[in-house]
Amino acid sequence: MTYPTTVIPARFISRPNRFIALVDVNGRTETVHVKNTGRCRELLVPGATVYLAAAENPTRKTPYDLIAVDKVLPDGRTVTVNMDSQAPNAIAAEWLPVSGLFPETATIRREVTYGDSRFDFCIQTADTTAYLEVKGCTLEQDGVALFPDAPTERGVKHIRELTALAREGCPAYILFIIQMKGTHTFRPNDATHKAFGDALREANAAGVHILAVDCRVIPGTVTVDGYINVEL
Repeated sequence: MTYPTTVIPARFISRPNRFIALVDVNGRTETVHVKNTGRCRELLVPGATVYLAAAENPTRKTPYDLIAVDKVLPDGRTVTVNMDSQAPNAIAAEWLPVSGLFPETATIRREVTYGDSRFDFCIQTADTTAYLEVKGCTLEQDGVALFPDAPTERGVKHIRELTALAREGCPAYILFIIQMKGTHTFRPNDATHKAFGDALREANAAGVHILAVDCRVIPGTVTVDGYINVEL
């Protein structure tokens, strides 16, 4: 997935609220839109290098979107983390047709309603109809990707809907997109929201396919790289 506008580096100053941040662009303080309403406290630290995508509407009050940040690991290495919460679905839309999960002839549709539920993707083949939910993950600790970084009742609801489908015999998937490199394992973040982890383990027992992939991130581009281990 490539952003359609220019991407530039900046230095993070502060985050007055969850929607905006103050950054330094070549010595000039700019107010920018943060494309992630999560806490992201371990990412947005004063002085961090962040990446800004120019707004497609040049008259918008905030001229840039904050889409990524360089995170310094304990061993001194730096990894670029895409923190745009809208990116995972776009990344998945590009990757799923070439993922090998489904036949090349499958029809993949986004934002599909089934009963009272709305799923990120519906994949139709000659024999089956499958449903898939995408979750973007930006929280990493010691090489382990963790989700969620804040309690998410909406996330629990999505899992339970997929669990119900699986129990009816319908193929169901949850895809965690780790928006960085450098992780080797995905785990539910029980310390933050144990109900989410419990729902994920219940889904796994019911036959929901739980997958996690990491991404190569360079400023302006995010590409799925490969599967990582899932531990529930």
